[in-house]
Amino acid sequence: MSESNESSLNINFLKESVLKRLCESLDKANNKGWRKLGEIVKNDKRFKVSLEDMDMCSLKALKADGSPSRTLLKLIGDQGCIQEELMEFLQIMGHTEALQCLKPPGIQILLQPQSVSVIAGHNLRLSCYAVGASPVQFQWFKKTEEVRSSSSPDLVFSPVQIRDAGFYICRVNCGSTYEFSQWAQVDVLDVPTRYGLVSMGSEVRLRVLIQPQPQKLLTGDLLYLECGAAGRLLPQYQWYRNGAPIKKANKRKFTVKNVLPEHQGRYRCEICCNNERTWSSEVDVVIANPCLSQMKEARIFPQISGAMECSEDDFLSINKDNSFEKPYATDKVALLIGNLAYRNHPQLKAPMVDVYDLTNLLRQLNFKVVSLLDLTESEMRNAVEEFLSLLHKGVYGLLYYAGHGYENFGNSFMVPVDAPNPYRSGNCLCVQSILKLMQEKETGLNVFLLDMCRKRNMHDDAMPNVMLKVTANIVFGYATCQDAEAFELSSSGFTNGVFIKFLKERLLEDEKITVLLDRVAEDMGQFDPTKGKQALEIRSSLSERRSLTDPICHGGYSDATEAHNPLWSKAHELPESKVLDFECGVRIKMDFAAEFSNVLVIYTSIVKKPEEMQSCQAHITDLPLDLDVDPKLMNKETLEETGSFLLSGSLPQHCLYTRLSSLQKLKEELAFTVCLQVQFSSLDDLVQWNMHVNIGKPLTAKLDLYRPTRKNSCQVTCHMPHSPSTSPSHSPGSDRRFHSQEPCCPQPYANPYLNVCEHLHGAQAGYRDFQLNTDHAYQYMPLSPLTNPPSIPIETTDDIDDMQNDFINSLHLYKHP
Repeated sequence: MSESNESSLNINFLKESVLKRLCESLDKANNKGWRKLGEIVKNDKRFKVSLEDMDMCSLKALKADGSPSRTLLKLIGDQGCIQEELMEFLQIMGHTEALQCLKPPGIQILLQPQSVSVIAGHNLRLSCYAVGASPVQFQWFKKTEEVRSSSSPDLVFSPVQIRDAGFYICRVNCGSTYEFSQWAQVDVLDVPTRYGLVSMGSEVRLRVLIQPQPQKLLTGDLLYLECGAAGRLLPQYQWYRNGAPIKKANKRKFTVKNVLPEHQGRYRCEICCNNERTWSSEVDVVIANPCLSQMKEARIFPQISGAMECSEDDFLSINKDNSFEKPYATDKVALLIGNLAYRNHPQLKAPMVDVYDLTNLLRQLNFKVVSLLDLTESEMRNAVEEFLSLLHKGVYGLLYYAGHGYENFGNSFMVPVDAPNPYRSGNCLCVQSILKLMQEKETGLNVFLLDMCRKRNMHDDAMPNVMLKVTANIVFGYATCQDAEAFELSSSGFTNGVFIKFLKERLLEDEKITVLLDRVAEDMGQFDPTKGKQALEIRSSLSERRSLTDPICHGGYSDATEAHNPLWSKAHELPESKVLDFECGVRIKMDFAAEFSNVLVIYTSIVKKPEEMQSCQAHITDLPLDLDVDPKLMNKETLEETGSFLLSGSLPQHCLYTRLSSLQKLKEELAFTVCLQVQFSSLDDLVQWNMHVNIGKPLTAKLDLYRPTRKNSCQVTCHMPHSPSTSPSHSPGSDRRFHSQEPCCPQPYANPYLNVCEHLHGAQAGYRDFQLNTDHAYQYMPLSPLTNPPSIPIETTDDIDDMQNDFINSLHLYKHP
């Protein structure tokens, strides 16, 4: 049937498959759904749709298989409505998805390009996949200008640069017909390359990369504030002053050309992407008048004097204004370790959610963050060594640990997942030893957040001799008091620990870190389930008003630091998306997401399938044995089935998901097989194709944390007992491979082995609908399902409309004859 004949077909004769897709599209829509269609048809004199008819359609929604849209289409179809008229109504509504259902199968765009926010210097790929009755051609445009050498489905920027920012659209040609994709906006963030430890271009969760900076201005100056975030979709922005939204301030950059005193206040930006919402740092904008500026100059240079007319309030504000200067960090680095799957001790739940939430919050504060789950002793020591290599003078270093632990003689010990039962100091990492090494780096701030028990370990009589320097930059936040236990809430689902439950509510506050922790302690003290059982303890030698929100002012880097920063960044990049073309004509797209720095999620989708195929499925098989992945948890239709509960709602639907944890154990490159199984309509048996895929070493697999020893580690740490890279003593049953080599220097002492009963980890106490378990807490926050991303990039409506009109006016230049 020709296209013209199809357009004159009565809609009652639409194919059932087309009608079903059309009704699904209209039923689920709100402002562009069947009600809107009924209103438009009612205003057309050719058809009659009464209020009673609309009520009748509405009642169909009460039935399990009822469809208001199908009833409405049948009503106007009985009045002679043809497909061309229906398309005209849908065009007025602006319902592109419904229109796509009615268009002839000449061109079908299967994958639309998506608006993104990406860091300059990273790789970027915009994709537009389409099929047609004959081979299709592609051409990309940046606004109205053709992009040179862009005749493939993928528009690749390697790397993307600031000048590449803008709006893009793809034209798909098939014979004499053509279709245009959705608009996609590319927002390029100018962020230093040494920032961040995970690939920004493929980041799933919102991550604030550019924070607004405090301003001290004079009346009439230019106010310029900027923030920026990267995520899978392009974020939306809304600026606030003193807690109230600013009208028409919905771009990344906020400017006021001639500031007035009323512009003074505290500013921050709300950033939204899909169902996720976060905030930038809150900064002070101080507006001084010229008179006050002259007074300050006269105070600094008393020989310069002159007549000035100033009020007494101006004099009183000088000292207050001079105190506005804030401390700064030369960099911010955080290591987060959560141990759950203990081999010889009770397993935990809360550390996974705690590390995940804390990672997202610290990244909003411009911390370089690496988050690791379930580390063995050697892996923990190697991770700490990598963490230490990023520290230098003036850096803010933060270490968070969640898992089993204990405290002896004032020293805190973190317990790896492979620790024997019972364990001793030789099997664990001493926190104070790590602090000593951090002090040698001349760090600006050392923060330790220890979410673990602090009970005495009766199996360990060792007394580490850790000589710390007297510095005024140390803060310890213990989740519980000395000789007490930390709890987790045992309930259905996944929850935060008690400590992080309250810490995450205040972590972004622009307060001195000790003041912030004091407020968290007060909040925890009001929590009935743990009142009298767990209390936050703060130990500090901090003498300055340093906070986690302090700005970064990069100082001079040593050669070693300059060399290691790019390596660390590269070691936390996600693999690029892969497109697999099989001989049978099936095309598969493979994407990757990082749940943690050592946990990778692979998700695959079929973007092209020949019509003669009844069905096809693609499975990942033959994964390396190092990863020890349960085949029963691979290639699942939902993330929850793979054991990944935190990314649910952030990744596309209708994919097959595989979660790979413990990437630090990967000794070789990650290679696997993609097995494609196809059912043809003409055959009874399945036909199979295999394709080998190699994605290198993703994320922290590049750091080889699995190794028993690290290069040159003894040069720095062997002189000190219980250092992160040295275990002076081991109990029977521990991993002795680390100590099989000759030591580079003699061990200071050896601890006697104690053969006594198992260490008591804690009791349980019921409270309402959950229980208290020692060591951690958990609170489940359900994530909303992923909604369809907008088809038009978000900036301002006027900008998009103007650009759309300009592009349409220029189309005659590109139409094929």
